[in-house]
Amino acid sequence: MSKVKFELEFPIHASPSMLYQYFGTPAGLEEWFADRVNSRGKMITFIWDDSEEEAKIVANKADERIKYKWTESEGDESYFEFRIQVDALTKDVSLIVTDFADDEDEVEEAKMLWENQIEELKHTIGA
Repeated sequence: MSKVKFELEFPIHASPSMLYQYFGTPAGLEEWFADRVNSRGKMITFIWDDSEEEAKIVANKADERIKYKWTESEGDESYFEFRIQVDALTKDVSLIVTDFADDEDEVEEAKMLWENQIEELKHTIGA
């Protein structure tokens, strides 16, 4: 069964380098995404309450984007990515989140989860 890809765009009032710190470093991710985050090279462990998920960094460009692949989804094309987009004219900064849901029915739920997470991020950075 193939997963359903979706993208969300969030305008964020922050510089790309400051924003990147919040999704490209374990300390930044702990402030809004997971309770604890441990990294060993390209392997990242996200810890929430009693659950633990491992992901591998598959692409990374400082102040621009980072792409993670859950180890449990090694057999498919899914990943989740944070990408910073800066409008050439207005210099407005947006965070683009790309993720996958298991099926069409789960897309809306996954989008709502990301919207809540990004609200938490905005609150954390005061944007």
